[in-house]
Amino acid sequence: MHLDPATTAVVAVDMQNAFCHPDGSLYAPGSEDAIEPIADLVQRAREADAQVIYTRDVHPPEQFEESYYYDEFDQWGEHVLEDSWDAELVDDLEVRKEDHVVEKHTYDAFYNTELEGWLNARGIRDLVICGTLANVCVLHTGGSAGLRDFRPIMVEDCIGCIEPDHREYALEHADWLFGEVLESADLEFDAA
Repeated sequence: MHLDPATTAVVAVDMQNAFCHPDGSLYAPGSEDAIEPIADLVQRAREADAQVIYTRDVHPPEQFEESYYYDEFDQWGEHVLEDSWDAELVDDLEVRKEDHVVEKHTYDAFYNTELEGWLNARGIRDLVICGTLANVCVLHTGGSAGLRDFRPIMVEDCIGCIEPDHREYALEHADWLFGEVLESADLEFDAA
């Protein structure tokens, strides 16, 4: 698949210490395994002058105190608290000044963030989505992108998970309902 760098962004979802580092509060080995393939994908995108976006899942400690129903701390325990080591992006993924970092407070990187406006202002239509966790934040962000008429391309070998069947489910769902699923080797950043 050929992607025009002028209208493409790589979106690396939640590649944070909490999920990707063995000392993280919600460590998933599949997330750690995705670091190197994501770094390679990001490098290829940068060489072609495509945009690079990182999302960070961040929670103020009191975020869910007044919740009626939605409470991630009930589901996962406290995680990625703001200003914590857990919430930092992993050291192996270099964030450059020209990259865009989206701080989000739910599974969906579009919900109550500036991401949609930022993409529209730059004419970006194709989103190459990678990161973690496959069946949680990656799936919800990809689905939300599709509902907003962006083209979500899920990169199978660059998506972390707790269990391999979680990734398989998420990618089958994405492919069937709202996006495309490819391996990183099948992506070319050029206007051809």
